[in-house]
Parts: sequence; C-alpha cells; structure tokens
Amino acid sequence: MPEASFLTDTRTGYDAIAAAYAENFAGELEASPWQRAILAAFAEVVGPGEPVIDIGCGPGRVTGFLSEHGVSIRGIDLSPVMVELARRHRPDIRFDVGSMTALDIPDGSLAAVVAWYSLIHIPPAARPGVLAEFHRVLRPGGRVLLGFQAGTEIEHYDEGFGFPVSLDFHRIVPEEAAAAAEAAGFTVDMRFVRAPAGWEPTPQAALLLIRSS
Repeated sequence: MPEASFLTDTRTGYDAIAAAYAENFAGELEASPWQRAILAAFAEVVGPGEPVIDIGCGPGRVTGFLSEHGVSIRGIDLSPVMVELARRHRPDIRFDVGSMTALDIPDGSLAAVVAWYSLIHIPPAARPGVLAEFHRVLRPGGRVLLGFQAGTEIEHYDEGFGFPVSLDFHRIVPEEAAAAAEAAGFTVDMRFVRAPAGWEPTPQAALLLIRSS
C-alpha cells in the first residue's frame, strides 16, 4: 500500500531542514518556563524507570529533558536525518526511525507516550488512527502527553530555513482533541491552554490523557 502523501512530505521536509531546525530551536525549552513545567510534571507523574516513547522526537530536545528528569525514554521520528542528529546529540538515549501511524511497538508495553508538537502534522482524518495506535501500545492506566498549537487553521509552508519543503501545520482545537481522545478510549486528566508568547502566532495547548479502557 502506498504511503500517505502527508507522511512523505513531512519526512522529506524535515530531512531537508533538520540541521537548521535543530540549531534554531536549540534553546527553546530554556526560554519556555511553561513547557519545562508541563514536561517536568509529566515526568513526575510517570515516575522513574517506566517505559516511555517520545514520538516525533526531532533532534531529541524533549527526549533529553525528560531523560534528565528520570524518565526511561526513547525517541521515534519519521525523519532519518532528525534521528541521526538526535543520536549524535544524545548518544545515551535510543532513537529510531518510525511513524506514529504504525508503531513498531508491542501491545500494552508502554507506561506513557509523548507527542510534543508532532500531532500537528497529522491531518484530522488520520488522527483517530494515531490515537488508536497510542491506545494500543499503552498498558491500562498509561498516559499520553500531547502538545500542540491551538486553533483551526492549516499553515502551509513551501520553504523552511531556505530549503524547499511542503509542510502542513494543523492547528488543533483543544475541545476537539479531547473529544477525539475520549472516543479512542482515553480520559482527559489535564487540559492546558495559554496565550501566545514572543514569536508564537497562536495559543499553545497541552493535554494529558489516561488510557481508561
């Protein structure tokens, strides 16, 4: 079966901009107390030694932050170039190429999943399948942390950091994300929305989900 075009475009785009992206966003967590607070609270809730996957990990910034907060974590990304950057940056953490639409992970084997600003590349019609994958790989009571830009727009880019790309960024309405998660067998444990700061064009949101069935 041919790969969905949005996956091909996302992989190709991030392969092209990987090095520039990693350099440009290297200090993002240090500049964002809200992101650090949410991720640190997530690490505390999950607890040390529990198996966690960072899906759409990019160059491994969030993966590394959570590892430093005691989480037993590895990263997965669609872009092989991003994965290679992450491996070089954090050789102490395992990183693999993979897609959130079809995870090569056994059923019920994880305590938690992180999708921090990676679900934004999934079109609305494909999100139920992704949430079903998250549900499948989590054990009962397992958690999902989602981070995303709040809104209804689709921001399309034909250029990124001077490279030609075809990347869509789907804003997500928090209430719609919560409803989709509940339909997939999760309960919403935490919902967070804040105003945009600095260069951010939209409000920013996070959901913490628990596998309830």
